[in-house]
Amino acid sequence: MMDRLREGVNSLAVKIILGMIILSFIFAGVGSYLVGGGVNTAATVGNAEISRGEFEQAYQNERNRMQSQLGDYFSAMLGDPAYVASFRQSVLDRMVNDVLLEQHAEKIGLRVSDDQVRQLILEMPQFQSNGQFDSEIYQAALRRAGFSPDSFAEYLRRDLVRNQLLSAVQGSEFSLEGEVELQTTLVGQTREIRKVTLSLEDFAQNVALTEEEITDYYQQNAERYTRPEQVVVSYLELDAQAMRDSIEVTEQDIADYYEQNIDKYSSEEQRSISHILVQDEAAAEEILSELNAGADFAALAEEKSEDFGSSEDGGSLGWIERGVMDPAFEDAAFALASVGDMTEVVQSDFGFHIIKLDELKDSEAKPLTEVSDEIKLELVDQQAIDEFYNLQSDLERISFEFPDSLDDAAQAVGVDVVTTDFISQADAPQVLLTPAVMQAILSPEVKEDGLNSEVIEVAPEHVIVVRVDDMRDEMVLPIEEVKEQVEVQLARVKGEQKAIEVADSVLTALEAGDTSLLEENDLAFGELETVNRGAPIANTVFAMTKPESGQKTYAKASEMNGDIAIVELSEINVDMNAQMSEQVAYQLVQTNAQQDLQGLIEILRDEISIEYFINE
Repeated sequence: MMDRLREGVNSLAVKIILGMIILSFIFAGVGSYLVGGGVNTAATVGNAEISRGEFEQAYQNERNRMQSQLGDYFSAMLGDPAYVASFRQSVLDRMVNDVLLEQHAEKIGLRVSDDQVRQLILEMPQFQSNGQFDSEIYQAALRRAGFSPDSFAEYLRRDLVRNQLLSAVQGSEFSLEGEVELQTTLVGQTREIRKVTLSLEDFAQNVALTEEEITDYYQQNAERYTRPEQVVVSYLELDAQAMRDSIEVTEQDIADYYEQNIDKYSSEEQRSISHILVQDEAAAEEILSELNAGADFAALAEEKSEDFGSSEDGGSLGWIERGVMDPAFEDAAFALASVGDMTEVVQSDFGFHIIKLDELKDSEAKPLTEVSDEIKLELVDQQAIDEFYNLQSDLERISFEFPDSLDDAAQAVGVDVVTTDFISQADAPQVLLTPAVMQAILSPEVKEDGLNSEVIEVAPEHVIVVRVDDMRDEMVLPIEEVKEQVEVQLARVKGEQKAIEVADSVLTALEAGDTSLLEENDLAFGELETVNRGAPIANTVFAMTKPESGQKTYAKASEMNGDIAIVELSEINVDMNAQMSEQVAYQLVQTNAQQDLQGLIEILRDEISIEYFINE
């Protein structure tokens, strides 16, 4: 096969065609760059841009969150390309809304200082150990999340500015005493009822069906008995996670890695510093002169520093590490060699500082015994990923060179071929439900020509190659195969019709004050029960007319399982309490605030030019 391909490539006709294709790529590529937008852009909001990388990361994060919450149900939803497109659009819409709010916050003058960002980082519990900021935890967390200190600080700044705007919108809302009382009355209302339940299963069991009725129902509901198009799929799966179980790491491997990466397990150098901050350079020089003449640093900081957060503590900022402070401030602080040393006047974005080194904590390595398990996991991960990518390369090459079978590729990568029974999108194995995999299975090359698919990524370090071994078209199943199913469904339909007829006649009689039909149909009301708005039949119960004193009203309802119920309402109660009123008041404020925020976003969307590129 490869010889034929090589011979074909050398023919004049093929060379001409290849030349035309190359030219089309050149012009298309150049054109896309000249026209602008779209190539690496997911959306533009005014002059701001949301990159495709940012969008894909946000989409993956939201997808992972939904997957962890909904599991297989969400995976099944992802099998629908229309849902995936809608889901991706909703993620991008939220990102656009965030940018709109950030731009509006900046326009109205909302700002967050570097010091506020720094203070937030120092106070975040995720970065603390024993109640204190831990630089090592901070740096490790940032590495795992793919942030640098600067990019994380900018992320926090944007979030803080946006939250300032949200707080301003929400803080302006309130609820009136009258509307709280009215809403509390509605929410706290309960109703006293009794029920008569007509079981559809009981009515269905008493239904007599004729062959003609069965045939007619089968023909009228052919879509219910239609088997979808089905295929037999064979696939090879490579998963780095599964490879981890077979990898062995020795104690010597762990010790060698520890020695080669000792910096990774060493704490950052830390310094305890104090400073005096003023806005006027001349004033700073004057303070420096006093200090050089022997004045007490802490006393001058308390008297003259304009950093009110630290002046009360003699200018102390506590322990700091690299990557958190203003760069000019940090460079000067870490240039101090000995405890007690003091800088000249240092200018930063916040003003003019004089910085003093109070205490020094050198970098310190954790003992091997403390990090041995962590290193072992990391080595296993590294080896699994290295092996995964080596095997993926072999899988890509061999499944392409031998497109009519997966056997050669399976032998090369040491993985068994898995073959399904006849399946459709409704009952395919989980690994095949990824949209890209399902799209490949249904493609003409795979489904009709019987070729191997490309290697498809279903998750990070998890790929699959599929092929279709057999297929059968959509068809209405013969009545002989589904007759029992048809009989069950038709009996339930006719049973429901009979139950509704009985319920309607009993209901009419009860409304007229006649209870005789209850006895005739062997029906009786159950015990008195109190229902609230969370009850399964609440929609029916709370829509019923309030009964006059000593009287009752009646209605028909459907239970969750489809049974028919006749409801007798005898009394309406209202439970008013202070706790419920507080909850209702809070909910009203939140609802109004959300409406205000949505209104603001809609106004901003009308005023600012927004362009989407994710469908390009």
